[in-house]
Amino acid sequence: MTSKIEKMSMTWEKKILREIYGPTKENGQWRIKTIAELITKYKSQDIVTVIKIQRREWCGHFIRMNEIRFVKKIFEGKLEGRRGRGQPRLRWINDVEEDLKKLGVEQ
Repeated sequence: MTSKIEKMSMTWEKKILREIYGPTKENGQWRIKTIAELITKYKSQDIVTVIKIQRREWCGHFIRMNEIRFVKKIFEGKLEGRRGRGQPRLRWINDVEEDLKKLGVEQ
């Protein structure tokens, strides 16, 4: 995930939590809950962390698959031919490796 997508996901999650928990009435005035109040009520990991955890779990599934499975062949496959100029595109496994580096997990 790029930092832009992470930021958009976090913003979307906060918006949904505000709608779920609704406003608070204090001293006869309605106000929107702060982020700190939402986090204490929700008591769960943010959406970006959940996505990264699920991505690592999927990586485990791919690694344990039989070599004859089509999905495993695509996951480990190398493409033939030439590609255009420029920086190589990031693959899904590159994101998983980056997440593991941030967590300090040795490969």
